[in-house]
Amino acid sequence: MRAWRVTSPGPMATRPLTLVDDPIPVPGPGELLVRVLACGVCRTDLHVAEGDLPVHRPHIVPGHEVVGEVVTAPGAGEFGPGDRVGIAWLRGTDGTCAFCLRDAENLCPNSVYTGWDADGGYAEYATVPAAYALPLPSGYDDVELAPLLCAGIIGYRALLRADLPPGGRLGVYGFGASAHLAAQVALAQGATVHVFTRSPAAQRLALELGATSAGSAADPPPEPLDAAILFAPVGGLVPAALAALDRGGTLAVAGIHLTDVPPLNYQLHLFQERQLRSVTANTRDDARAFLRFAGEHRLRVTTTPYPLGHADQALSDLATGAVKGAAVLLPALG
Repeated sequence: MRAWRVTSPGPMATRPLTLVDDPIPVPGPGELLVRVLACGVCRTDLHVAEGDLPVHRPHIVPGHEVVGEVVTAPGAGEFGPGDRVGIAWLRGTDGTCAFCLRDAENLCPNSVYTGWDADGGYAEYATVPAAYALPLPSGYDDVELAPLLCAGIIGYRALLRADLPPGGRLGVYGFGASAHLAAQVALAQGATVHVFTRSPAAQRLALELGATSAGSAADPPPEPLDAAILFAPVGGLVPAALAALDRGGTLAVAGIHLTDVPPLNYQLHLFQERQLRSVTANTRDDARAFLRFAGEHRLRVTTTPYPLGHADQALSDLATGAVKGAAVLLPALG
C-alpha cells in the first residue's frame, strides 16, 4: 500500500515526508483493519511533520481524521466488515489512572494518539482499536466527514471549555477547519458569533455561515465577549482576546501547539474573573456527542480535496494558509 512517512522532521520546504510502498498493516488483538476512504489534513499533522511536536515514533504515518471501511474486525462488537467508521486523534488510554476514573481520559498520562504514537491515515489502510473507533453520522459524504473527526471534535471540546452561556457572545480567533465548525455549533445553540481572521475569504465565509461580524484580530469586537476561542496557533493573540472578554469571560486555547504568549497585565487581562484555559485532546464522550450533534444539525463543511499522492503539497498549502476550509486526502484520486 502507499503511505506517507515523516522521515526527516523539518519545514515543509525541506520535504520532511516520503511516499513509500508498505505492506498492509496487520491489526492487533481487538483492532479493526480499515481501508482509508478519506483522511483530513490537520494542523497537528503539520506540527508533527515540521518537528514542532517531539517525535513519539520515528517514521510515523500522520493523519487522524480518517474515514474508512472496516475490512476485518476482531469479532463481536459494535463494528463489522463493511461498516464505515471514524479514526480520530485519541487512540488509547490506560483506563485505570485518576483521570480516566473521573471521566477525563483526555488527560491520561499514558494516552496514545493516532498519527503520533501509531500510524495514521496518510495511507491506503490503517488500524484502530475497536474501542476507539467512532460511528459516523449519516447525511455526509466521506470528504465532509473527515474534518469532523478532529477539527469538529476539538472545536466542540474548545466550545465546552470556553463555558459560553446560553445566548452568549462568542469570539473566534482564526477561522480555519476547526473554527468554522465550532462557530456553526455555537450558532445552532443560539450564540452571537464574532470572528477575527486576517483572511478576507475566511471573513466572507464567516458571514455566510451566520457570524454577526468578521474582521481582523487587530480590531476590537463590536461588543464585549462572554467567551472566546483561539484557534490560530499565535500566542500574540492571547492578550487581545483576553482584553476583549467581558467580566467573568473565558478564553479557551484550542491548539496543541502555540507560539510564546507575551506578558499579561493582570488588571487588563485577568482581573474581574476572566479565565484562560487550554484544551487537551478530547474524550470519546466528546467525540460521540459532537458526531451526534452533527447528525442532528447539518453542518456546512468546507473542504479542499487532494489525491493521497499530494499529501506533501496539502501540508505545504496548510502551512502557507492556502487551503480553503479543510484539506482532505483521497486515496481513490491517486
